[in-house]
Amino acid sequence: MAKVLVVEDDAAIGSVLDSALRGHGHTVQWCRDGRSALRETAADLVLLDLGLPDVDGVEVCRRLRSAIPGAVLVILTARADEMDVVVGLEAGADDYLTKPIRLAELLARVRAHLRRGAPAAPSTPVVRIGALEVDIASRRVSLNGREVALRAREFDLLARLAVQPGQAVSRDTLMSDVWDSHWHGSTKTLDVHIAALRRKLASAAESPYEVPRIATLRGHGYRLEGD
Repeated sequence: MAKVLVVEDDAAIGSVLDSALRGHGHTVQWCRDGRSALRETAADLVLLDLGLPDVDGVEVCRRLRSAIPGAVLVILTARADEMDVVVGLEAGADDYLTKPIRLAELLARVRAHLRRGAPAAPSTPVVRIGALEVDIASRRVSLNGREVALRAREFDLLARLAVQPGQAVSRDTLMSDVWDSHWHGSTKTLDVHIAALRRKLASAAESPYEVPRIATLRGHGYRLEGD
């Protein structure tokens, strides 16, 4: 079972989350403000409210992403505008859910996130496309031997494209395979993660010729260009 950090100032919501997660066998640390959350240094998954009493939740998101880079970070908030979603994802969140909470859906997402974070099967291949190497078993990405640091969801997205190099992958397929079949939110999150992926690959390259091209297929999806 996982260690879950809940950052929620609303006592009623926090109590429901704490009870439900413990009921599923998880270890829960419940913080009621941003400062106490930022003192935490270990978690497998974080459920983060943005409307905290002391520190803006987006700033907490950025700092937790830096402090606990391996954790899955899920924002739970009443902020439902598309730009709020984009800002939250850009700040480092892997998922974004709006209140009121649908508990069954939330727990399903927690299970899906934790399942995706589990070690891959030993037989999973290493995919090489030009200078790019995606080691799915160890969840490592490198360009000409230089490791590229990616967040969990960015790795999942790149790995999904890499197993079909040169082939078009639809938005629906990417959302289903990389997020989960229960995703009901805006697919804008896909574009945000693709943009972050492009930036990180470009930053890691010593030459523009090393950068693998992720082509946008208007009205369809994306394609990772092969050799």
